[in-house]
Amino acid sequence: MRIVHVLQRVDFHEGGPPRAVIDLCTVLHQRGHQVTLLTADPRDVPDAWSVQGSDTPDVCTVPPPRLPGGLWTSGQLADAKALLAEADVVHMHGVWERMNAQLAGICRAVGTPYVITLRGMLDDWSMAQAPLKKRLYLAMAGRRFLEGAAWVHCTAAGEKDQSHRWFPKGRPRVIPNLIDLSAYEKLPTPDEAVGVYKQLCGQGPVLLFLSRLHEKKGIEHLIAAAATLRTSFPGLQVLIAGTGEPSYRASLESHAKHLGVGDCVHFLGHVGGTLKLSLYNACDVFVLPSSQENFGFVQFEALACGTPVVTSRLVDTWAEIEASGGGLAVQQNANALVEVLTPLLNDRARRASMGAAGRAWVLEHLATDHVAGQLEAMYGDAAAGA
Repeated sequence: MRIVHVLQRVDFHEGGPPRAVIDLCTVLHQRGHQVTLLTADPRDVPDAWSVQGSDTPDVCTVPPPRLPGGLWTSGQLADAKALLAEADVVHMHGVWERMNAQLAGICRAVGTPYVITLRGMLDDWSMAQAPLKKRLYLAMAGRRFLEGAAWVHCTAAGEKDQSHRWFPKGRPRVIPNLIDLSAYEKLPTPDEAVGVYKQLCGQGPVLLFLSRLHEKKGIEHLIAAAATLRTSFPGLQVLIAGTGEPSYRASLESHAKHLGVGDCVHFLGHVGGTLKLSLYNACDVFVLPSSQENFGFVQFEALACGTPVVTSRLVDTWAEIEASGGGLAVQQNANALVEVLTPLLNDRARRASMGAAGRAWVLEHLATDHVAGQLEAMYGDAAAGA
């Protein structure tokens, strides 16, 4: 099939969606499809994709918008229009991006079906942020954009349950996010991470948070839990990996110092590649007490590395994480974290058992070929008008 993926910004600092789209394009290309990524900001698109004749997906870059409100002129989108007219299906990522709405209008005009991945943007927490502005946009253009899609892709039943009321005449379809699991088939040892982070060399347990540093992630609850846990685990170390606004990171550091755990809460910055996988392996428990995640790639990365996961019941996939046997979901507060982490940190055998169960679940239920097949079926149904 000729598949066009649309992501306005390919910036890995924005978290999981850009990496998900790159992985998705790569896997679909490897499965024999003609794949093009259409974007206005290709900063983290692999360099090889721009080399003519390379065995990679193609990339098409549109120029910066000229019109007020971040809109493109029809002339600026001429190349995109030709690309969309030739495609069998177009896959758009995100709800609020102006480029997506404009390109959806082109798709409707040329008769090319499109699907939309929500990326959590219609979850209850997300809709509570600037709610009037979002509801106005949905009333003016967003609902037509969503209900004009062949399918609206939700990555979990929890996302579908929260989101469908915003496009009642649209067609949701639940398929997990595709994760390229090839890097997880043979895991690196903890040695690389131990060589980089001296905090891993102590005798106490190590908790890991790895995601964007953002207010919705609930990092304050983890820091507050660390203040209580340290009483039972004097050698406790909490590693916080990820980037965010400097002012927010500074507020987290100040919060840790105020609670007396500034010396055991460590901010690592961005961690990627094999070092990230090694870090998952080197830590005892991965903790993500987030207010909202439609999928939360990092949770399933941790499970794939055999690391137990503790998350909040506010993430859309909390039921799947518990069903895997490799994770636990709790209310989003420090006391709940302490209550579940204390027995877990005291029981090495239980952590090992959970790690093995979670890894086996991910490798079976999120197998790349399995999820890719579900996506291909969605594209086929869209192209057939089913």
